[in-house]
Amino acid sequence: MSSATESQLGMLHGWSAVAAAAVAAKLPFLWPLLLLVAGALAGIALYRRQALQPRHSDASASGTVQDVAASADPFQTLLSALPVGIITVNGDGRVEAFNGTAGEIFGVSPERAVGRTFIESVRSFEIDRRLAAVLRQGTESSTELTLRGPSERRLQVTIRSLLSSRADRSAVVIVLDRTRLRELESVREAFVSNVSHELRTPLSSIKIMVETLQSGVDESSRKQFVDGIARETERMISLVEDLLDLARLESGKDTLALAPVDLCSLCRAVVAAHQARAERAGVALQLQLPPQAITIAADSDKLFQVISNLLDNALKYTAPEGRVSVSLSGGRSAVIVVEDNGSGIPSEALPHVFERFFVSDRSRAKSAGGTGLGLAIVKHIVEAHGGTVGVESELGRFTRLTCSLPLGNGLSATGPVR
Repeated sequence: MSSATESQLGMLHGWSAVAAAAVAAKLPFLWPLLLLVAGALAGIALYRRQALQPRHSDASASGTVQDVAASADPFQTLLSALPVGIITVNGDGRVEAFNGTAGEIFGVSPERAVGRTFIESVRSFEIDRRLAAVLRQGTESSTELTLRGPSERRLQVTIRSLLSSRADRSAVVIVLDRTRLRELESVREAFVSNVSHELRTPLSSIKIMVETLQSGVDESSRKQFVDGIARETERMISLVEDLLDLARLESGKDTLALAPVDLCSLCRAVVAAHQARAERAGVALQLQLPPQAITIAADSDKLFQVISNLLDNALKYTAPEGRVSVSLSGGRSAVIVVEDNGSGIPSEALPHVFERFFVSDRSRAKSAGGTGLGLAIVKHIVEAHGGTVGVESELGRFTRLTCSLPLGNGLSATGPVR
């Protein structure tokens, strides 16, 4: 068997270990199974060594194409399917293999990358520097770095030498895109920080009021502190309930109890539930309904929560003698609009209003008992129904929140008003 074939089979064995290592880097609990797989692949490589020997000794000009096809590396398919980037580079620094995942990460066509130097295909001087060191010294290099470009990516890059011989040394670059993981970690850290802050504030207030009561106060002050403790306790209960609702919605465990829902009747019920609060705040609460009923397939309780959260948000930011309106219209979809002429939302804050814990005026929200989760819950419920949400606002003039819900399932915006 020729030295070229020996080298290819050595590369085959090396790639089997690389594939196992690459997957194990993402799923470390599969190490025992992957070691067995690597052993099996090594056995296949040995079988190929024995099977190919007579073919090469008897090779003829007419059989050359068949022999090449038979000896083509079957693990190219495996490497192409791996969820990590795999790049092999020869001793001259030229790319020999470049799988599809690597192409997606670096924005390079694998066909264009093969045969070129590494730095021509991957514009990262840091990776190229580490690769050159591995090719020279035969050591292993592993690091996490940021790849700048149209979109910033966080990459875990491991470079290993494949062959021990200095003359025939080549290397493999294993690239794991950790961008999404880092984003999720950032979201988790922000979430924990926000929850801690939102719980610490009422707990600190309760602690101070309890200590004051324990030191002894007159009857009028006692009632004031007890009312304050009750208010802060309700705030924490509201926060925990909103967190539980949001957790169920985001996990997909909170299923919708779909049934025909008359949106006209539902809007009336929600407005009636908030009427007394609007009167106490000196805000005019208006309801505008179409002449015909609009019936959709939905979860009535969840939609009640959606409209209630929108109204709660509007009343919270509308000054006395202001106006809040709820309107419903039909057509290709059912559209619910809650509008107020309150303080409005700054333009730079509009893209964030449906994010968890986001409030445009934190001091105002705190005094009104807001948790910053209401609109995030609205977004999840409406999208679970196949709908969309939107917001328009002008600072100091108005805020308009819109929910569009599909009719569907044979239901429509027709029929008598009930």
